[in-house]
Amino acid sequence: MPQYERILITGAAGRLGSVLRTGLAPLAKKIRLAARTPITDLQPNEEAAVFDLADMEATIAATQGCDAIVHFGGAAVESSWQTILDANIRGSYHIYEGARRHGAKRVIYASSVHAIGFHEVESQIGVDAPVRPDSLYGVSKNFVESLSRLYWDKFGLESVCLRIFSSFEEPTDRRHLWSYLSFDDCVRLVEASLTAPRVAHTITFGISDNKVKTVDNSGANHLGYIPMDNSEPFRSEIEGKTSIPDPNALATRFLGGFFCELGHPDDEPS
Repeated sequence: MPQYERILITGAAGRLGSVLRTGLAPLAKKIRLAARTPITDLQPNEEAAVFDLADMEATIAATQGCDAIVHFGGAAVESSWQTILDANIRGSYHIYEGARRHGAKRVIYASSVHAIGFHEVESQIGVDAPVRPDSLYGVSKNFVESLSRLYWDKFGLESVCLRIFSSFEEPTDRRHLWSYLSFDDCVRLVEASLTAPRVAHTITFGISDNKVKTVDNSGANHLGYIPMDNSEPFRSEIEGKTSIPDPNALATRFLGGFFCELGHPDDEPS
């Protein structure tokens, strides 16, 4: 039984947006798919919206008639400051302002491990740990987490910020053995975030039930997310083709992995 009239999915043509498009279909009578380029293979319960998140008028218009928004659009990796500013910071403000103006009930936001990437792997942080971004990309995630907090406290718009770690079809390196989020678990996490009776403003880690635990997600137990997958089926293959990493390397020490080693994206190449 659909719980929403219409869900807007931004980034619907991306890796995770494409997965959510199918996985969330039972939750709404209509799924509005937002992307910067046309989506041509629409299903009977789908409709398309083509716009750039940096375009305030177009973004706000796309939120009209949507009672929930799954915001997975924007720059997905470290990028130039201008790209981060337009796609992630301005774009997310436009989404939240559209949600406020048009009365959306809940926003599910694709935040990232890179919002807390400079915490040490062994720190076992919880969802309430101080932010420690590892990149401009991570800073943009901190901005939207803070923006969503304001929109809950001041305007009563519920949000769940998903600090997604490594969501791919399969894990491919040793870091993924603890950071892996399967596609199916990603759908389960978003579904739980959309269907929990009350979320207020929640931050949670997007991660599967991997054997190696690097964070404490118990502060988000009220979502009812139960991961069903883990990285163990891939362990032998990964360990057989990769060497044990240097424990003192930034990419090994910190949750953000190689993002912690990146320079400023606007520096001229040497």
